[in-house]
Amino acid sequence: MSPNDDDPEDSERAGHAGGPETGLAPVGMDTGDFAGSMAAVLTRAAGHPAEVAAASLRFGASLAQIGPAAFSRWLGVQAEPPVAADPKDRRFADPAWEKNPMFFALRQSYLAARQYGDDLLAAGASDPVADGKAQLVGGLLGDALAPTNYLLTNPAALKRAFETGGASVLAGARNFADDLANNGGRPQQVDRRSFRLGENLAATKGKVVFRNALMELIQYAPQTKKVHQIPLLASPPWINKYYIMDLAPGRSLLEWAVQHKRTAFVISWRNPDPSMRGITMENYLNDGLRTAVDIVADITGTDQVDIVGLCLGGALAAILAAQLAGYGDKRINSLTLLNTLLDYSKPGILGNFTDERTVAQLEQQMAQTGVLDGAQMAATFDLLRANDLIFSYVVTNWLMGETPPAFDILAWNADSTRLPAAMHSAYLRSLYLRNELARGEFTLDGQRLALSDIVSDAYVVAAVNDHIVPWVASYQATRLLGGDVHYVLSSGGHIAGVVNPPGPKAQFEAMTEEYPASPEEWRAAASVTQESWWEDWADWAAHRAGPLVSPPSLGSDPYPPLDDAPGSYVRG
Repeated sequence: MSPNDDDPEDSERAGHAGGPETGLAPVGMDTGDFAGSMAAVLTRAAGHPAEVAAASLRFGASLAQIGPAAFSRWLGVQAEPPVAADPKDRRFADPAWEKNPMFFALRQSYLAARQYGDDLLAAGASDPVADGKAQLVGGLLGDALAPTNYLLTNPAALKRAFETGGASVLAGARNFADDLANNGGRPQQVDRRSFRLGENLAATKGKVVFRNALMELIQYAPQTKKVHQIPLLASPPWINKYYIMDLAPGRSLLEWAVQHKRTAFVISWRNPDPSMRGITMENYLNDGLRTAVDIVADITGTDQVDIVGLCLGGALAAILAAQLAGYGDKRINSLTLLNTLLDYSKPGILGNFTDERTVAQLEQQMAQTGVLDGAQMAATFDLLRANDLIFSYVVTNWLMGETPPAFDILAWNADSTRLPAAMHSAYLRSLYLRNELARGEFTLDGQRLALSDIVSDAYVVAAVNDHIVPWVASYQATRLLGGDVHYVLSSGGHIAGVVNPPGPKAQFEAMTEEYPASPEEWRAAASVTQESWWEDWADWAAHRAGPLVSPPSLGSDPYPPLDDAPGSYVRG
């Protein structure tokens, strides 16, 4: 699924699963022992009275300074605020938070309380797992208690109510009632009424050329007279619908590839139901991506295929490449990995959901249902970025009475899927808990896989604001893969870093020399290019995609077209 966190494009679940798309689907706050972790950290803090006392003194001093600073503002004197405010915090963008003494004092009191809470958690820190969970709970409570979330303490909402004669308050009440009845009490993030699959989402023309119980394979119609000989196969994550890679006209990575002389295919995964509880990672590999490679090669008459994989789909692409390389199979010509984790030792915020206890609780839940439901994943990932994905809509929808935006990324984000229990459990344990893929210990179909066996050239994309796949973790691909790696750091977040068409705000960072061990050292030496990584990738891929030839037919005798794109599985 935006050049920075201030733009709406950076709104992702994460994505989603892990984002929305790592394939990591965390359990809810009620089953992840978050309350227990908070209690444990605060108990440990009580065992450090000196640090608690120092934090309390700082808090008291801040509160004591707020009154005089607010009074100075009332007199027209711009006194230094006791607690520094983040200038990028959009919640307090209204000028009243600076100019009005009452609202100034309210914001300062809130910021001082947030700082006090952070200091208490720091005083009790010692266990990384419990500390991380406690920080999530503390952050969520702090976000929920922000004065901007309440009508009487939000100056922008009060102005809106005055300007509209109370109409905004009535509209907000209607929105709240509708969300309470139809959206589990959470504010709607998007107005999906204007979006239609095959029309303005997943709209690139093509045909479904294969279907089995797990996936459909879509081949896109050519848009140029000549195409590169080596075809391109997209491996999307199955935690979301595939069309994040074919989002909308002008914002579709696969449309971009087709327009740049590529014969492109994409897998559209079936949305699992409880009958598919036993589907494994081996099924996704053998009945999914590996079968797709066989069919793409048959239809195009080539013996090599380029693969572009996103998030969990990128991990699966690397697993397949390692498996084939282990067999001496050289069909993978090049590998493009988008916001993909190969080394799970530092998974960022999602590490708070992958400790042994939380995974075991999730397995108990999935044993009853057979799948992990997409709605649960969506709700939990919203909590990870509550300001962006919950409380910003509380303000706009409920306090200001506005209609949610009609935004393609958020429409895709709301089109959630499920995960089969067997696959998800094995994935969490093998990769997140034990980091077997990076350690060279991951076994699939009886074969132990080594990422160093992959000697194909690789183009690896990370996103600087990605909270699902932290770019410093993604960077480890430069040392794990055995071929030549071109690593770029895109603008945006987990989804906006992929939906990154050329535009005035697009940019990426890269360098051509050898990669240092430290990602921070790499970034210090990297140069910034003011264009989208799509443009750089198209040139990189074209140099490896073979000569220009006439486009192949859509489908073949063994694999005739079955349906128009986007097919039927995407609607499930």
